[in-house]
Amino acid sequence: MARKDITMTPDEVHEFLTVNTVLEVGTVGKDGWPHLAPMWYVMDGDRVVFRSFTKSQKIVNLQRNPKLTVLVETGDDYSQLRGVMIKAKAKLIDDPDYVVSVYGGLAAKYPMINDTPMVLEGEALENAFGRFAAKNTAVVVNPTKITSWDHTKLGGGY
Repeated sequence: MARKDITMTPDEVHEFLTVNTVLEVGTVGKDGWPHLAPMWYVMDGDRVVFRSFTKSQKIVNLQRNPKLTVLVETGDDYSQLRGVMIKAKAKLIDDPDYVVSVYGGLAAKYPMINDTPMVLEGEALENAFGRFAAKNTAVVVNPTKITSWDHTKLGGGY
């Protein structure tokens, strides 16, 4: 008997990526070894986007080699495991206005200013994050292959 299809639909993938919070980012180091780092991220349409200091190892790696793999996963029990892995090419954006907009998305999703996420716009957004923008690079994850799994579709079976 063939195993039940546990892949997520494109809409399920988008929803999963939208509601979850930690993106494991894998880049290729100068020595050829994977470099892994957890990151906060947002969705820009159907693309995962994160930001990091331009001098960070992950950005330096992506400047040298734009290939990356990202992973978002949840679940502690086998029957609850869900995840999306994206093999991709990074688009690096150092435009300060775009970087500030990414900060705005992050602030609306994560507690970056105080104990709760906050929607910041205009001058408030610029005042909160504008001074960091020139030292940061945004990374747009452009998928070449998306793999997903949702073990809840197994209904407790294997």
